[in-house]
Amino acid sequence: MEKTVFHGNFKTLYATVREHLSDSGSCHDFDHTLRVMGNAIKLLEQYPQADREMVILGALLHDIGRPEEEKSRGKICHAAAGANMVKKMLADHGFPEDFTAPVAGIIRCHRFRGKNEPQTIEEKIVFDADKLDSLGAIGLGRAFVFAGRENARVHNTESEALNGKAYSKEDTAFREYLVKLRFLPRRMQTVAGRKEAVERAGFMADFFEKINQETFLGDIEI
Repeated sequence: MEKTVFHGNFKTLYATVREHLSDSGSCHDFDHTLRVMGNAIKLLEQYPQADREMVILGALLHDIGRPEEEKSRGKICHAAAGANMVKKMLADHGFPEDFTAPVAGIIRCHRFRGKNEPQTIEEKIVFDADKLDSLGAIGLGRAFVFAGRENARVHNTESEALNGKAYSKEDTAFREYLVKLRFLPRRMQTVAGRKEAVERAGFMADFFEKINQETFLGDIEI
């Protein structure tokens, strides 16, 4: 694997981010950050023109504002909060000031529900790397972990899921798939990311078709 030369102390920044995310929910903890970094590095193989250092820094820091959003129950946008935190974090670890804008841009536009669309190849790679972790087998695991944390049902009908509210009993893994995850492939920003997303989304579609077949939902007449 290509070795990246950093313009600051990446090792201490890495440790700081890991500590900052230690209290995050397991769907967006440091394990998630590591997977996003891995996805980003894999995508970089297809896009050698991208600035490798910027992509890795953006992937490492993309969810740095997540604890603030979780504490506010979604009232604070973690992408906006994270983008505002970057300047101090990078400076504290010896990165030049001209790194602030591009890394903040990556963070600001990585959110699926955000208003800022990725423009640069670095922004697009991190956007896709993050979304890939919401798909496939790992995406299913994360969706069920989140639903369990909110004490949601294990499964529900399509109607119940689509008419249910966020952070409610009906906020199941199936609801997350129906309202968001199945649409991710069309939102991917790179060709390589889209190809991988289609494959992972197909796995999820097969899974929910199977669980629908296995699950009896409704009153039982005896």
